[in-house]
Amino acid sequence: MSMRFEHETLGQRVLFGTGVAAAHLAAEIARLKAHRVMVIAAESEATIAATLTEDLDVALVYTDVAPHVPIEKAANARKAANDADIDLLVCIGGGSTTGLAKAVAMVRQVPIVAIPTTYAGSEATNVWGLTEAARKTTGVNNAVLPVTVIYEAQLTLTLPVALSVASGLNALAHCVDSMWAPRADPINQALAIEGVHALAWGLRLVVMDPEGAVGRERMLYGAYLAAVAFASAGSGMHHKICHVLGGAFGLPHAQTHATVLPHVLAFNSAAAPEAEQRLADAFGSITATGGLDKLRADVGAPTALQDYGLTEDDIPEAVQLILPHIPASNPRQVTSGNLDELLRAALTGAAPGR
Repeated sequence: MSMRFEHETLGQRVLFGTGVAAAHLAAEIARLKAHRVMVIAAESEATIAATLTEDLDVALVYTDVAPHVPIEKAANARKAANDADIDLLVCIGGGSTTGLAKAVAMVRQVPIVAIPTTYAGSEATNVWGLTEAARKTTGVNNAVLPVTVIYEAQLTLTLPVALSVASGLNALAHCVDSMWAPRADPINQALAIEGVHALAWGLRLVVMDPEGAVGRERMLYGAYLAAVAFASAGSGMHHKICHVLGGAFGLPHAQTHATVLPHVLAFNSAAAPEAEQRLADAFGSITATGGLDKLRADVGAPTALQDYGLTEDDIPEAVQLILPHIPASNPRQVTSGNLDELLRAALTGAAPGR
């Protein structure tokens, strides 16, 4: 069968290495000829941020970060950036921190240098998200794509194992969704499959040896591949579900993705046999669902959305909010009935439907 597809690769510089993040950051600030640098880092990342920037001339350090980027937080950060006449944003932290930097860059039109401390992957995408009145809106804008990403395994050592697992499975969800997202093609699917290999191996290594650099490096590598695949393929069923749940019900980002993933994979697998087989091979398993189940058991993955605040009473509203956003390209038709069943299974941690 002949191949025919359209693929776009986003332009971004990646600096990867353990023990050299501060040097990489200084070199990038010089390369970009920046003079008014705004560092965005949550309070929990303040020590890391201070260490990375101790020899740099920073105009503003900003710490007012919150999950899902509330519109009010974005407005305050934008004002601070304008008042300080910022010409470069440096974000140090997880997806919430990167998201806030994107919110500023979208209106300020200044470059971002991202230094991730989790496996969220936001640093490698041109996708932004803002939450207003308990509704999360996402979009695509090349102005929010960081010009440079600095990956440093040592910066993830403070991430507890349980959160490392949730964050890593969030990255894995980027891979799975990229196999059937609206713009899925052979290139982003190949990146996604390599991402599954790296993340499955890295997750197990991090659980066995949380202080080891090898597992953390594999996780960052896999998370980057996953995010690049996702940025190209677009947002599929899994991400539409999780964005609604996070914005409308205040659920934590990584844990929500980690919990919902096996249910979406089980839902779509039979309707996408080629993608299912490639995922199964990447997991080293007979089936994709079996491979993911084994990985989740090995690493102690989150299992139930009710553990993070979702209730049975929330399900009808969630179905109504999610259903209009499911891509028409999803391999299996999604109805209010089967979406309700999926969410109820994810709520309680019941075995995903096969």
